Amino acid sequence: MNKRPHLLLIDGMALLFRAFYATAVTGQFMVNSKGMPTNGVQGFLRHLLLAAENKKPTHVAVCWDMGSKTFRNDLYGEYKANRDVPPVEMIPQFDLAKETVEAFEIPNVGVAGYEADDCLGTLSSRFKDEADISILTGDRDILQLLDDHVEVHLLQKGFGNYKTYTKAAFMDEYGVTPRQFIDVKALMGDTSDGYPGVKGIGEKTAFKLVSRFGNIGGILEHLGELTPSQQKKIEAGLEMLHLSRKLAEIRCDVPVAFSLEEARFGQIPETFMELMEELELKMVKRHLVTARINASFIS
Repeated sequence: MNKRPHLLLIDGMALLFRAFYATAVTGQFMVNSKGMPTNGVQGFLRHLLLAAENKKPTHVAVCWDMGSKTFRNDLYGEYKANRDVPPVEMIPQFDLAKETVEAFEIPNVGVAGYEADDCLGTLSSRFKDEADISILTGDRDILQLLDDHVEVHLLQKGFGNYKTYTKAAFMDEYGVTPRQFIDVKALMGDTSDGYPGVKGIGEKTAFKLVSRFGNIGGILEHLGELTPSQQKKIEAGLEMLHLSRKLAEIRCDVPVAFSLEEARFGQIPETFMELMEELELKMVKRHLVTARINASFIS
């Protein structure tokens, strides 16, 4: 019996932002001799390399946002409008990170009008019947993608530290299914993404209601069983509740041109090592030497 492929999907946006801000707060932008800051890219690559060493995937792909506007902005103009523009030191690192991934012969995946999350959802949904999927991210929203052959590794502080969720572990911790987590998000909203959900309904109440009634439809069918305060809040916020549900759900039908074969992962290409030298990414070079990675991540 053939062993199932293991596809590691990396949330490039989440890793790059996390890596950038981990050092930017102290002003450590790691500028190379060309004047280009590299702190985000170096941290991003360390996360990628450590995940490859730890998870030993047979296939790897990195997913990205493609521009700031998506279908969610068309649905709700305030979506993510509360977020600051990336610092000037970070802006050139978006393309730089993609360039390093390409040099690693790992596919960069992104589709205009959609977020990296939607690409992660589409690829995990498309390949979960033929491969074991691991998603590396710092975004808890991705937990809605958990399935029988899909696990999520949430980055913790530092490098190589993850909180790993399987579908069963998620249900044990939260008392709802991964799909029901979308309804929880719709009720409680998401301040970081800029949509309110139902004003006055917090996370604890949202989990409780979804656990009890199954989904938003079930809650609305049993409004009379809620407290008067909860009824009033949901009735007043009904339109935003339904809109928030659309915003919270990760799309799994994005037109991504991608084949599993192009994501096959093995040796570190010479093109990658040359680019590390050219960009003066000393932290990455040091990591590779320390880890003694000179052949393959695959055991």
